[in-house]
Amino acid sequence: MQWSLLRPVGLVPAALVLTTIAASAEDGKSAGPSEFLLVAQIVLLIAVGRGLGEIMQRIGQPSVIGELLAGILLGPSLFGWLWPEAQHAIFPKTAEQKAMLDGIAQFGILLLLLLTGMETDLKLVRKVGKAAIAISIAGILVPFACGFALGEFLPDALLPNPQARLVASLFMGTALSISSVKIVAVVVREMNFMRRNVGQIIVATAVIDDTIGWIIIAVIFSLASHGTLDIASVAKAVLGTFAFLAVSFTIGRQLVFQLIRWANDNLVSAAAVITVILLLMCVMALITHLIGVHTVLGAFVAGILVGESPILTRQIDERLRGLISSFFMPVFFGLAGLSADLSVLRDPNLLMLTGLLVVIASVGKFGGAFVGGTLGGLNTRESLALASGMNARGSTEVIIATIGLSIGVLSQNLFTMIVTMAIVTTMAMPPMLRAALARLPMNDEEKARLEREEFEKRGFVANLERPLLAVDESVNATFAAHIAGLIAGMRGFPITVLHIGKRAKEQEKDRDEEESHEAVVKKAAEAVAAHGDSDAGSVDVVTRARRAELGETIADEARKGFDLLVVGVDKVTAAKDRFDRKIEDIAAKFDGPLAIVAAKGKHLKEPMPDALNILVPVSGSGVSKRGAEVAVALAQAGSGSLRVIYVATTRDKGAQRGASRGLGQEAGILKDASDLAARYEVDITTTLRVNRAPEAAILREIETTDVDLVVMGVDRIQGDHLSFGGVADAVLRQAKVSVLLVSSGEGRPTSTEKA
Repeated sequence: MQWSLLRPVGLVPAALVLTTIAASAEDGKSAGPSEFLLVAQIVLLIAVGRGLGEIMQRIGQPSVIGELLAGILLGPSLFGWLWPEAQHAIFPKTAEQKAMLDGIAQFGILLLLLLTGMETDLKLVRKVGKAAIAISIAGILVPFACGFALGEFLPDALLPNPQARLVASLFMGTALSISSVKIVAVVVREMNFMRRNVGQIIVATAVIDDTIGWIIIAVIFSLASHGTLDIASVAKAVLGTFAFLAVSFTIGRQLVFQLIRWANDNLVSAAAVITVILLLMCVMALITHLIGVHTVLGAFVAGILVGESPILTRQIDERLRGLISSFFMPVFFGLAGLSADLSVLRDPNLLMLTGLLVVIASVGKFGGAFVGGTLGGLNTRESLALASGMNARGSTEVIIATIGLSIGVLSQNLFTMIVTMAIVTTMAMPPMLRAALARLPMNDEEKARLEREEFEKRGFVANLERPLLAVDESVNATFAAHIAGLIAGMRGFPITVLHIGKRAKEQEKDRDEEESHEAVVKKAAEAVAAHGDSDAGSVDVVTRARRAELGETIADEARKGFDLLVVGVDKVTAAKDRFDRKIEDIAAKFDGPLAIVAAKGKHLKEPMPDALNILVPVSGSGVSKRGAEVAVALAQAGSGSLRVIYVATTRDKGAQRGASRGLGQEAGILKDASDLAARYEVDITTTLRVNRAPEAAILREIETTDVDLVVMGVDRIQGDHLSFGGVADAVLRQAKVSVLLVSSGEGRPTSTEKA
């Protein structure tokens, strides 16, 4: 069944059109550069490459192997051997026609490095720390030395320029020493080892390998460009590279973030952020070219900076990856396969040298990584897994070999040998790594960390990335800004302040004033950082003023990817159990989670309190847990107290029986809340009340304790106006302390805008 599904994917259509294309190509082969041929080449490379890639994935291999094999099958190795006239007609060797496809492939290299950079997790490298750096250095030096030595002893016939053997040897050393972080990450993720200690070390080591490798390639490119060992030019390239990296990861990081944010928030055209990302990639590639190193370094660094941007939404990320994976990858790797003529391996000497290259590459990388793992503190099993993962060259090797071929450092035969080595080592890595990882036990510390991370993965606050704060000129708005600042400060993520009051434009102009909402947000975030939280940090705040009707303004903002809307306006409720019209208009236009703030009591006089004494009612529902998460986060961000109350209503006979036993559902719900607080090292007090009306019990708890803020997780109820149910409405209206309602993103009411 699987094979019948594969046939229409690309292989059969490619075979059906092959004869037609060949005949048409032969008719026009003397007419010079042909757009028809270019499109035909792209069709074949994508169809066959994606089809074979699908097959490779189904047998546990990376799809890039299928794309490489597609080029090899369509090239002189098979198609050119079976039907040379048709192969030459479809893929002519004329410089003009080849340049058309080469141009697409060269841009594809930049996009592939952009994607590789986006997948490079520097936070993971920093988390793993010195161990990964030590392992990476050992894992690079040994195979680099082996590759360099091999390059020094290669026959002159394999070198395009024997006088420049030094550059070729350096290229060989680099090619043998770098692993493919993309292939490694795919297998580690597939094995569910991405968050295991050894999995993180493997991926972090591959990231460092890749980064060091692209820097080395950039310098070697400069050396190859001058043809001789010019100390001045090499020094310029090295210093220029380090200056470029220094500026990129300081000023450049903030600049890229601001550009992506500006494009996301201000441009209305389709795919505006993707356009900005591509322009950033091209500009940084041009900069590296101007300082005398290869453009791939600029594209790679651009990818790292783009991947670190908190404004990069999942939708934008998937669109960009889809474009690269579906078009540029099969074209580039297919063209690389076309350039590799495996028929030359019929020569026993070349076949022997290729086998020697595979052995040296595997032994050098495996041995170096194993020694590095041992020196880095890993046990034997972990070092074996690390060494198995590091031996995959994959796409990285092919890109390096293609660069070497294009600048004349590698000959056609040597290029074919390196591509063959890349295919063999990449195909051998997944089963070896799977076998090595499958036998690794988990210790208690690692198990506890994974349980905590799995809990956070399902959580609400831990997955927030970008809140929007909608406020007017009221005291309640200031208190809402304080609450939003505490939440944002926990993770250091950016926040947008949207002024929707009567003096919105004046507020926007006065955003630098000490008591402005922007200043309140930053002050609260700084207070979180002062508590010494490792994840806390300064927040980037953008301030905007309402420039249209309220509903339209909120709808415009909602399209920009915000995952929480915090609302702080002067009037929250109206008569007849209704929210104020402004609140209803806001809720009608925002599909995501809402946090509606209502300041009362002492917070009307002190909207930026040093401490919050919080009460959170829980019921065991998902939305109740969301409220508890927010309450715990606020308690962790500041000082004060946290109380959790569960009301076992006497309307529920089952709950009453559970209360009489002292166990059951109620105890379990309170224990869950205690566990949640314990994970974040927050002290709580739990209370179980039995009452016919939950709202009465909650209000009684407020009156008899020193709480000054009630945080409730609530569900939106479908209807013609905004409602969160009777309990929430009673607490909101009758409580004499501040209330924070945290709603789900479901059950949006119908629009309340006037017809």
